[in-house]
Amino acid sequence: MHNADPPTHDATRTTVHDLRARLDAVEARLGSVASADPPPGLTDPDPSDGERWQAGQVWSHVAEFVPYWMGEAEKVIGAASPEPVPFGRIKTDTARIEAIERGRHGSAVDVISRVSASIEAVRIFTAELDGREWEARGAHQTGGVMNIRDIFERFVAGHLEEHAEQLEKLAGV
Repeated sequence: MHNADPPTHDATRTTVHDLRARLDAVEARLGSVASADPPPGLTDPDPSDGERWQAGQVWSHVAEFVPYWMGEAEKVIGAASPEPVPFGRIKTDTARIEAIERGRHGSAVDVISRVSASIEAVRIFTAELDGREWEARGAHQTGGVMNIRDIFERFVAGHLEEHAEQLEKLAGV
C-alpha cells in the first residue's frame, strides 16, 4: 500500500546516496570493459526470450536507455498526478530496437563517454528531487506500479548492472 506521507529528508538522502553508490560502481565496471576492440561472441541467452547480443548491441542499448528512462521519470514527476502515470516501454518497442541497431557498430570507447554523461545527468537529477517527487508513481505495462525510486533502481541502476555483467563475461573479466 502506498504511504500517503512523503518520505523524510533522511530517507530521501539515503535513497540518493544508495543510488549514487550503485551508479558509481557500475560506471567503473563499464569503464573497465570499454575497449577499442569489442570482444567476440554473444551474451548468454536472455531468460525471458532467449535473445543473445554482440557486445556492440549491449553498448548501444546502454547508451540509449539511460536517457530514455530519465525522460520517463521526468514525465511521471511532471504529471503531478495522485494516480500512477503510464510510462515506459517493453522489449519489443520499435524505437528501442531501432536505437540499438543504429548504434551497434559504434566504438565502446566512444559510447562510454556518452554513458558516463548520462549517468552524471541521473546523479544531478536525482540529487535535486524532493521527497514527494521520489514518491511520484508510474504504471509500467509489465512492471506494474512503481515510484521514482523503483524506476531508477530497476530501469537504470539495475539494468546497467545487468549489462555490465554481460560485457564483463564477454570480455572474460
